[in-house]
Amino acid sequence: QLQLVESGGGLVQTGGSLRLSCTASGDTLAYKTIGWFRQVPGKEREGVSCIATRDEAPYYADSVEGRFTISRDNAKNTVYLQMDSLNAEDTAVYYCAATDRGVGTMSWWKYEYWGQGTQVTVSS
Repeated sequence: QLQLVESGGGLVQTGGSLRLSCTASGDTLAYKTIGWFRQVPGKEREGVSCIATRDEAPYYADSVEGRFTISRDNAKNTVYLQMDSLNAEDTAVYYCAATDRGVGTMSWWKYEYWGQGTQVTVSS
């Protein structure tokens, strides 16, 4: 059974950077589409970015385009989310998720496997 663990969250000032990691055990991420999502209490879970197994460009939400970068290291069974130029609107719990679907999707309900989440707080 695939298990995902996020790390790298924390408190950062506006304009700062964080790199989130999503490390898998129990199965390989190499053949799965991986997504990063975030959620603020009282709001719906929002797709941030995803990276598919096929040769296609990663997807980014408009709100993070140009500031966030998703990447995968199959040798480490890990997917990263580099977050730069952070602002207060990026404050949320960030989750990584995996699906056996081969194409990228930002629809959270299409993902079968989820991590426990990591808190990102951006202070002004």
